[in-house]
Amino acid sequence: MTSKALKSQAFNVVVVGQNGRLQYEAALFAASLKAKSPNFTGKLYVAEPAPGPRWEKDPRIGNPEVRALLEDLGAEILPFETPVFGEPYAYGNKIELLSALPAGEPFVFFDTDTLILDELSKVPFDFDKPSASLRVEGTWPIPPLYGPQYTGIWKSLYDRFGLDFESSLDLSQPDEYWRRYSYFNAGFFYYRCPKVFGELFLEYARSVSDNPLDELACQAIYPWLDQIVLPLVIHGLGGGRDALPAGYLDGSVSCHYRLMPLLYARESDAVMQVLEEVAAPNKIKKVLKQYDPFKRMIYQNRGHKARALFDQAHLPRKEQAIRNMLKKNGYWLR
Repeated sequence: MTSKALKSQAFNVVVVGQNGRLQYEAALFAASLKAKSPNFTGKLYVAEPAPGPRWEKDPRIGNPEVRALLEDLGAEILPFETPVFGEPYAYGNKIELLSALPAGEPFVFFDTDTLILDELSKVPFDFDKPSASLRVEGTWPIPPLYGPQYTGIWKSLYDRFGLDFESSLDLSQPDEYWRRYSYFNAGFFYYRCPKVFGELFLEYARSVSDNPLDELACQAIYPWLDQIVLPLVIHGLGGGRDALPAGYLDGSVSCHYRLMPLLYARESDAVMQVLEEVAAPNKIKKVLKQYDPFKRMIYQNRGHKARALFDQAHLPRKEQAIRNMLKKNGYWLR
């Protein structure tokens, strides 16, 4: 099958849903997808970790009203097993859920704390060439004073898995500057087959976690493991940072807001308007308001008060400064 054919075919969307915050975020995501992308022809899966020895408590969606709303919005709740990660590393859900998706069907994974703003059909996916979110800060690695530096750390990882390191570099960026090296946020990623992507993702993650390289001795592996190995998976499958044109995801079609106070503080007026439009219908409101940060920020107008603390045209460069301002004024809800 050609890349051109893959671009036009239907694809599935998957987010994680589990007890606590994520179940309400999944409901909001599903509501935004249905409202803003009515031409979406694939399946929305809300992947739900199954109880097991790696979970202290039952991780499944605990609110029956959330479950009913998700199904009413057209989502299929998809159980998956977590034999490797589970509660000790919940970010591993996005790795292990891929084994439960239909093999051979293109997929897009989104972090649950995402809003769909427009038709997903507008996004020019080439499912032969995977990519992921470039809305990322230089969180990993943190090179130690006496080395190795970025090149030594990243090259050691590419070498471990037999990948060509040089072709992964952005040569327009300075040597030993973090943006020169392929690094993604795992807020979204996609490929033509979840089984192929997931098996490689899990293989690389287990290798780095279980047998860390000497070059990583001074590096924190957790919570960054998924973002450490994601560039390697994408590169190994023929993708990269330029596989998806900019401006669609993390742009006009989707917004990875992370937490509701951050959405109100820093996202555009258009994103805020979509949020409040999507959350307004009574059947959605009565479920979402059961989650206190949604109730206070969206329905009790605290979001607008938090937004008034910031000049959206001149936001602090670092997210931590935004968080500090929200905390100082009592708007840090999560």
